[in-house]
Amino acid sequence: MDHHRQFLAFLQTRVESRAAAEDILQAAFVKGLERGAEVRDEESVVAWFYRILRNAVIDHYRHRASTERAMEGWGKEFVTQEAPAAELKNEICACILGLLDTLKPEYRDALRTIDLDEGSLNDLAAQAGITSGNAAVRVHRAREALRKQVRVVCGSCAEHGCLDCHCQSTGSASCQPGKT
Repeated sequence: MDHHRQFLAFLQTRVESRAAAEDILQAAFVKGLERGAEVRDEESVVAWFYRILRNAVIDHYRHRASTERAMEGWGKEFVTQEAPAAELKNEICACILGLLDTLKPEYRDALRTIDLDEGSLNDLAAQAGITSGNAAVRVHRAREALRKQVRVVCGSCAEHGCLDCHCQSTGSASCQPGKT
């Protein structure tokens, strides 16, 4: 701990910000505590810790590079992804819309805001007076509840990915699986 400032200065010259340097230093302190038994008698603790810091900087840049590659890939996916045609939006199975009313009000509102009205989690959070993290959980739970209701009402139609479901109106599983 006597060398804290020197360690931090060492890291600041090698990474993009003081905050990143502080994060790396804290993680290195934890690693140092965990691996303290590795110090050889002839090696100074400070030199050993600088070796941990150098490795932590390398790991930092490796992690950052892999994150940037992943973000770049996701960005390309969003550019190539097309929004569905407006007429497809009207083709939602009638039983799905009817099943929304069987859900808890907060689940129904969440699905309408996010999936039907194409709102954001922040929109839902503001409407419901909750955090965006809680809104994400609510949407997940609402989708699960709706999925269960679809299985109950539509039976085999739901199992086979039916896109032309008539089970609500006919009372039987008379859909044509895979039909678009």
